[in-house]
Amino acid sequence: MTTLYDFTATTLQGKDVSLSDYQGKVVLVVNTASKCGLTPQYQGLEALYQKYNEQGFVVLGFPCNQFAGQEPGNSDDISEFCQLNYGVSFPMFAKIDVNGPHSHPLWKWLRSEHGGILGDAIKWNFTKFLLNSKGEVVNRYAPTTEPEKLSADIEALLNT
Repeated sequence: MTTLYDFTATTLQGKDVSLSDYQGKVVLVVNTASKCGLTPQYQGLEALYQKYNEQGFVVLGFPCNQFAGQEPGNSDDISEFCQLNYGVSFPMFAKIDVNGPHSHPLWKWLRSEHGGILGDAIKWNFTKFLLNSKGEVVNRYAPTTEPEKLSADIEALLNT
C-alpha cells in the first residue's frame, strides 16, 4: 500500500527530502500561494504547527502557480515572503504542479486517495490533506476551510 513515506520532494533550498522523514507524525499537506486571497491562511497554518509540533504534528507547504498565476516567484521569493509576512517555520517545498500531466507524484497520489468536489482535481490554492501517523490520507479540506477548524481532527489523530 502506498503512503506519504513513498515520496520525495525538493525543499525551497533545493534539497531532496524523503517524506519518510515524517514517519510517525500527523501531517497536513497544503498547496500554497503568496498572491491569493487565501494567503493569510499561512498565519493559521503556522499557529497549528506551533501548537502541535512538539506532539508530533507537521505542516508541509507546497507552493503552486497553477491557479490564476498566484505564486509567480522563485524559491527565494517564496521563502522570503513566507518568513517576512507570516513567520513560517514549517517545511516549505519547491513550487510544483498539483493538477495535470506534470503534477507532482505526491499530489497525484493525494488526489487519488481522497477526491474532492471536482472529482480528484485540486480546486484552488490552500487545499489541505490530513494524514495520520502511518502516512495515510484521512481527510481533505476545501481551500476555504480555515486552518483553525482542523484542530479537533488533528488532536484526535495525535491522541490515537
